[in-house]
Amino acid sequence: MPPPARRPSSAATDGVAAKGAKPLTKRDRIAIELRRMISEGELPRGSRIQQDVLAAMFDTSITPVREALRLLEAEGVLVGEPHKGVRVADADYEQVKTVYLLRRLVEPYAMQRAARRLSPLDIDLAERLVTQMEQAAAEGDRARLNATNRQFHFLFYAKCGNDGLTDEIDQLWQKFPWDVLQVLHDRADETSNEHRAMLAAARLGDGDALAKATEWHLARSFLALGRHLTGQPITDPFDVDND
Repeated sequence: MPPPARRPSSAATDGVAAKGAKPLTKRDRIAIELRRMISEGELPRGSRIQQDVLAAMFDTSITPVREALRLLEAEGVLVGEPHKGVRVADADYEQVKTVYLLRRLVEPYAMQRAARRLSPLDIDLAERLVTQMEQAAAEGDRARLNATNRQFHFLFYAKCGNDGLTDEIDQLWQKFPWDVLQVLHDRADETSNEHRAMLAAARLGDGDALAKATEWHLARSFLALGRHLTGQPITDPFDVDND
C-alpha cells in the first residue's frame, strides 16, 4: 500500500454519519475511506494494507485502524493472511453472484416504490446526474463516475419510503466490486442507455417500467462482470433454471 496522495475524503472525516444520526467513530471513518479507495481503484485488488500508513493518514493510533481492518475483513473486503498481514480481497465470482442475486431482489422493488414519491425536481436532478456520468466516463474520471453513479441510484432508493431497505441496499453496494466493473469499457454506452431508460420510466411515474429497467441494468452489469471474472460467457443466475 503506497503512501496516500491525499487526505481522507470529507465523507470520511466530517465526524457525522450520513443521515446525521450519530457521530462516526475513528474506526468508522477509516472503514468508509478504505471502502472508497477500493471501489475507486486507488487500492488495487491484492494490494497490502499497511497499518502505520493508515494511522498517519488519519492522525490516529493503531487501535482504530486495526478495528477498521477487522470490520472490513468480516465484510469480505479485506483478507488476513498469517505472517503476511492484510490485503484487498480479490473479486470472487461466487461472492459477487450472491450479492447480485440479493440486489436483483431488493433494488427493483425499491425503485418501484420510489416511482410514486419522486418530485419533478428529483427527476431533473437524476437527468443531470446521468449527463455527468456520461461526461465522467468520456473523460476516464473513475472517481467522479463512481460517485455520480451512486448519487443517481440512491436518489431513487432514498425515496422508497423505507429507510431500513435503503440501508440494506447500501450494505450490498459496499460488497460489490465497482472497481472491477469500471474497467469494462465496453459497458460505458450500454450503461448510459440503461440509465436513460430508467430515467424515462421515472419521468412517466411508471413503477413497473422502472423496476424492469432496473432489473435489466443489474443483469447486464453482472453478466459483463461475470464474463470478466470467469473468462467465459455466463447465464443469468437469477433465472432459477440456470443456477
